[in-house]
Amino acid sequence: MNPKEQREAAKATLVIERRIIFGGRDFAEVVVWQVPAPVPPSEHRFKYRLVSIVHGRRVIGFDNERGRGDHRHDAGVISEYRFQGIDRLLGDFATAVEQWRAEHGKD
Repeated sequence: MNPKEQREAAKATLVIERRIIFGGRDFAEVVVWQVPAPVPPSEHRFKYRLVSIVHGRRVIGFDNERGRGDHRHDAGVISEYRFQGIDRLLGDFATAVEQWRAEHGKD
């Protein structure tokens, strides 16, 4: 591969980018990239950030970052998340957001 081809191969590819507005200062954002190599310690080739924000505060989040790997945020509590594919990730996020909204009168 020539240098230009190497640079192109190293770029991340945006898979999905969505913002769902629930109203006022209440929204969810989903961003997923396919990356050329895993983000350690994750073993898959995706970099993602899924977040639900209410009044400027993250109430639910799923992401992976170098050094921490796949994890989720629930109202300030961080726990490990077992990544099982993009469809499962989106479903788990939707379920967590729906549950939080129901528990906090945001339906």
